[in-house]
Amino acid sequence: MPASSPAAADGAPWRSASAIVADAVSGYHVLKVVGYSRTKDVANGMAIKSRPFLVGGCKWHVEYMPNGDNEKSIDFISLFLFLDDNVEEAVKASAKFSLLDQDGKLVPSYTYNTVPINFSEKRNWGYSKFIKREVLEKSEHLKDDSFTVRFDVTVMKDIHTQGTPIIVVPPSDMHRHFGDLLLSKEGADVKFQVRKKTISVHRSVLAARSPVFKKMLLGPMKEGTTTSVIPIDDMEAEVFRALLTFMYTDELPDKKEQEESEMVQHLLVAADRYNLERLKLICEDKLCKHIDTGSAAAILALAEKHSCHGLKEACFDFLSASTALKAVMENVGFEYLTKNCPTVLKELVSKGISG
Repeated sequence: MPASSPAAADGAPWRSASAIVADAVSGYHVLKVVGYSRTKDVANGMAIKSRPFLVGGCKWHVEYMPNGDNEKSIDFISLFLFLDDNVEEAVKASAKFSLLDQDGKLVPSYTYNTVPINFSEKRNWGYSKFIKREVLEKSEHLKDDSFTVRFDVTVMKDIHTQGTPIIVVPPSDMHRHFGDLLLSKEGADVKFQVRKKTISVHRSVLAARSPVFKKMLLGPMKEGTTTSVIPIDDMEAEVFRALLTFMYTDELPDKKEQEESEMVQHLLVAADRYNLERLKLICEDKLCKHIDTGSAAAILALAEKHSCHGLKEACFDFLSASTALKAVMENVGFEYLTKNCPTVLKELVSKGISG
């Protein structure tokens, strides 16, 4: 009989996890060399020590050798990290040596990482050829005869295993619950008459999503009681339902590409009317993908009327191609644009866009 995984009382399998944890303590020391040109008088193989600093319960210092630590590195700056403490057991640590720019950021080409090293008494680790003096002196990293190096030290501690239960948190499904509320109409307390359709909704949801609906439904002159119906005469029922879907679920209903373009134009108008800024921006973004010779004039007029600056600029970009503009001018929508949005034509001319 095959082995089975242990299960909780409700039949669901237990979930657990373990981790191998390598504890470490990190710290860093910043060394600024002021008066660099004078430090070059220090002989090859001789060092200038930094002040001591503590990381991981150990005392460290850095040694700066402006003329290298040996004859082979005489043209370079050498840098070494030293463990100062007398320790019974080796201290395992890694380090990163980094030249800093004038903004205090690491210079990638002069950032070096060591592998973990077992330091013992007076044990050191570093770079004989950290940077060539000639390179440093010609770089922007030496300013006012000063430069800075950062030393990041990580001291390794005990390695141990930890076990923890895994709690699986599902993604938010709030939108689904509110969508179900809209479909079921349970608890609905206000009705809208859109063309020939009566649509029941929850005034608190609409008021929470739109300041216009809030004023309409919860303000001093609030409309709609359980016995009255609020008429909406300038919108199709399908558009109003799509608007409600967004207000309840923060999502738009799926549409075919051609249907989407027309629906989104109507939704943009509704979003502007009811002050739904996020929906308005979503509509702008979607319409930017539907600009062509057949729709450019209508979308540009829409963008102008409803102050959609991003969408308007996208139309201008499309019309900047002379062939596109000529094709749009032959479209019936351009006549509407000419009569109703004369300022747009002036902008086209000012941008050097003309047929």
